[in-house]
Amino acid sequence: MAPAADTHCPYCALQCAMTLTPTAGEPAPVTVSGREFPTNRGGLCKKGWTSAELLARGDRITAPLVRQDDGSFVEASWDEVLDRIAREVARIGRESGADAVGVFGGGGLTNEKAYQLGKFARIALRTSRIDYNGRFCMSSAAAAANRAFGLDRGLPFPLTDLDTADAVLVMGSNMGDTMPPFVQHLQGARARGGLIVVDPRRSTTARLTADGAGTHVQPAPGTDMALLLGVCHVVIADELYDRDYVDARTTGFDAVRRSVSAWWPERTEQVTGVPAGVVRDIAHRLAGARSAYVLTGRGVEQHADGTDTATAAINLALLLGLVGREGSGYGTLTGQGNGQGGREHGQKSDQLPGYRKITDPAARAHVARVWGVDPESIPGPGIPAVQLLASCGVEGGVRALLVHGSNVVVSAPDVSQVRAALGRLDLLVVSDFFLSETAQLADIVLPVLQWAEEEGTMTNLEGRVIRRRRAVDPPPGARSELWIMRELAARLDAPGAWSLDPAEVFDELAHASAGGLSDYSGLSHALLDTGIAAHWPYPQGSSGTPRVFLDRFAHDDGRARFVSVRPRRPETPHGSELSLVTGRILEHYQSGTQTRRVAELNDPNPRLVAQMHPVTARDRGIADGSRVRMSNHRGALEADVRLCPDIRPDTVFLPFHYAGPESANLLTSAATDPHSAMPEFKNAVVTVEAVA
Repeated sequence: MAPAADTHCPYCALQCAMTLTPTAGEPAPVTVSGREFPTNRGGLCKKGWTSAELLARGDRITAPLVRQDDGSFVEASWDEVLDRIAREVARIGRESGADAVGVFGGGGLTNEKAYQLGKFARIALRTSRIDYNGRFCMSSAAAAANRAFGLDRGLPFPLTDLDTADAVLVMGSNMGDTMPPFVQHLQGARARGGLIVVDPRRSTTARLTADGAGTHVQPAPGTDMALLLGVCHVVIADELYDRDYVDARTTGFDAVRRSVSAWWPERTEQVTGVPAGVVRDIAHRLAGARSAYVLTGRGVEQHADGTDTATAAINLALLLGLVGREGSGYGTLTGQGNGQGGREHGQKSDQLPGYRKITDPAARAHVARVWGVDPESIPGPGIPAVQLLASCGVEGGVRALLVHGSNVVVSAPDVSQVRAALGRLDLLVVSDFFLSETAQLADIVLPVLQWAEEEGTMTNLEGRVIRRRRAVDPPPGARSELWIMRELAARLDAPGAWSLDPAEVFDELAHASAGGLSDYSGLSHALLDTGIAAHWPYPQGSSGTPRVFLDRFAHDDGRARFVSVRPRRPETPHGSELSLVTGRILEHYQSGTQTRRVAELNDPNPRLVAQMHPVTARDRGIADGSRVRMSNHRGALEADVRLCPDIRPDTVFLPFHYAGPESANLLTSAATDPHSAMPEFKNAVVTVEAVA
């Protein structure tokens, strides 16, 4: 029997450490035990404890599948499907140009596969049309951090720094459900009464503020920026800001001071519904804390002004002198397992490895040398995810799409339009280990490896590069994406090296990232196997950077940028309409492809349930447990109802993990942020009616 393998959870970016010990195969090929690690300290959530069950699922795809004329799938050989993909991709490229072929990646791919996918798109397919599902997750926070600091790392400090905080402001995140082991790092702030949670629902995380542990703030949906501007106003007006820090380490203060002058607490209350006294209390609590942090999540970022809202949170942190100091800071909570690393090394439409801009001639020359190609042969910037999907099957758009590690017909906004777009393609190829809802629409499905069947690296929410280790053998028919890309690259006569060894691919990634913002050049699998703490940037000769910005920010002058922002008017309900809020629940993850297949996770929440305030339901003749129809101009769905006083009466909540007619994204908007191209998942208006 194989030895136990120390690895990390296949789900969120906390990347909790676990040990997988082989068994006789029943009910799963390994048992899971928590392992001591700074983020989880030996603990796991329900998803982590049950993760091994996915390795023994009977509906695992173990051979390539080809769609027939009647819509059914039949198994085919690898040579057959790879020959067909290469042949059709080449034909489409000749007829319509290389950009008629697109690639859609995922934030759950290892660093090695994410890097190789970006390289494959650009020098094997020769297309600029690549983006990934992290565009739906981290893009607004990334754009805000790049604009303010010159560098995007989700948490620019180790997570354990939060342990001793006096005050922590959490906006737009429910980590009590989405990453439960995170909560232990909030205990210090709770003990001091300093946990401030901003959420229109009294979520699991918001309930942590009870009994004097802090404050729960319930602003109207879409008004988070106004709340932040009001807090900034108080910080400046009451002279709570760190004048020495602002003078020495930032630029743009005067413009921000002018821009927030109109947001006195009483006006902020009129817009947000948050009492003026609470606005003042937040400002004074954060300013008076010896150690304070501002944390944001998708709830404030998944808006058409999400970048500006995250910027307002950064402005607050800069006013208080929190960023770039030990014991304080600003951070954003990465969601997907490799949401950080997945966006650093080439999956984004405008980036090359090392977080380099694809339009930078020096960056192009450096990466071209590593790839062994002419810099001129590397395509320019492509188009972000929402536009990429919308372009499928339209004139001048994408005719073939290769999807890796993403289930877009559940996770993308306005999914009715996405389903229609995929149906217009000449060729849809999906690589997955289960027949996801997107795979069910594919012309060809390629069976790939699961997390415990492969070697590689991930980068967690702290920017810590960690090792994923193989614990079990994959089914005989499944293949690594590295193998698939090598085989297709050979058929397409692509230049460059296409190693199957993840350690060798990582070495190439490290070389390609050298000198970039996210520099991995001092790392290797062998070094990571020693158990070092490896926070990027980790250039050769260094010991990594657990805390960035201590000496300077990443702009040329070393200073952070204040950026003035103003709220836009969100889509607001009228009459009997309600604001729709979407999010995650404890048992499920992302599109549910994995968690809906685990009985212990699915049985408590097997179907879509809407959360609604009892007063709101009473006015509509809706009883607890009854069925409702929710609709807007984009679509409609039906859901059961759970009445709960923990949500605002003007709001209804839906989890987004469900598929088909239960997909919450039937109702969400594909409008995007102008800076980040993040879609507006968190701002929609719906009508809710009882179903007879």
